[in-house]
Amino acid sequence: MNEYVIMSDSCCDLPYELAQRISLITVPLGATIDGDTYEANLDGKALTLERFYELLAVSSSASTSAVSSGLFAEYMERELSAGKDILYLAFSSGLSATYDNAGIAAGELRAKYPERKIYIVDTMCASMGEGLLVYLAAQEKEKGASIEELRDFAEGIKHNICHWFFVDELGYLKRGGRISKSTAFVGSLLNIKPILLVDESGHLAPHSKARGVKNVIKSMVEHMGETIRDAAGQTVMISHADAFDRAKDLAETIKQKFPNIKDIIINHIGPTIGCHTGPGCIALFFKGVMPTG
Repeated sequence: MNEYVIMSDSCCDLPYELAQRISLITVPLGATIDGDTYEANLDGKALTLERFYELLAVSSSASTSAVSSGLFAEYMERELSAGKDILYLAFSSGLSATYDNAGIAAGELRAKYPERKIYIVDTMCASMGEGLLVYLAAQEKEKGASIEELRDFAEGIKHNICHWFFVDELGYLKRGGRISKSTAFVGSLLNIKPILLVDESGHLAPHSKARGVKNVIKSMVEHMGETIRDAAGQTVMISHADAFDRAKDLAETIKQKFPNIKDIIINHIGPTIGCHTGPGCIALFFKGVMPTG
C-alpha cells in the first residue's frame, strides 16, 4: 500500500497541536478585513485569533476567500513529487468554492502524476464539524485503512456529523446576507438567538430560536439529545468565537447529560467562519443523525 497523506483546509478549526499530532496538512483560506487580506492558518502566525477578533469587532467589512486552484496545486504537488498519494477532505461546497478549486488542481496534477492517487471528499461540513470528520478519518488511517477505504469511510460518515450553533450578534449574519435587516433588528432588540445547523446539502439552515444565552445552551443540549447516536465513547467538539466561557458552560452541561462521552475538545472558530458569525458564537459537533425538522 502506497504512503498517503490526509489534507484539509484551515476551515476545519482543529487545534494546531492536534493537527500536528495526526500529521494533517492544511491549506489556508483567506480573510479580508477592511481591505487587508490575511492567510487563515491554524498556527495563527499570519493572524492570531485574538487579533482577528479585535479587528472584527471594529471592522466595517470582513469577508473570506476560497483556496485558489493554484495554491492547491502547490500544496498537492509537494506531496505527489515525494511519492505520496492524497486524500483531501474539503470544506463544504455549499459554503465555499474551495472544493471546486481543489478539483481543478487535482485534475491538472493527475495528468502530470498519472501514477499517483488524488481523492477529494466534499465533507458537507464546516468549522470543527469538518475537523471532527478529519479527526475520525485520521484514527481510521492509524488503524491501517487504505486511501480508498478512508475515502469511503469519509463519504459514509459525513452526513452523520451534526452541527448545532448560534450567533450572538445578528448584525454579522445581516452583513453577510444571511438574514434581513428587519429580522436582525427585532432579534437583537428581543435578545433572540437563532440556533442553526448545517443541512445535508452542506448549507447553513435555521432550526429554532431561544431567548438569552442560558436558554440557547439548554436548547443545544436538548437538540443533541434528540440527534446523537451511540454517545458512549464519542469525542465531541465545540468551537467558539472568542467566547470560551460559553463554550466551557456548554461542555459542562453536556458532561452532566452524557457522562459517558469520551472527550470534549474545545477550540476557537477561525476567520473563515468567524467573519460571518461575529464574536460570541458557539458551535457543537458530534456523530448522530440529521434532524428532520
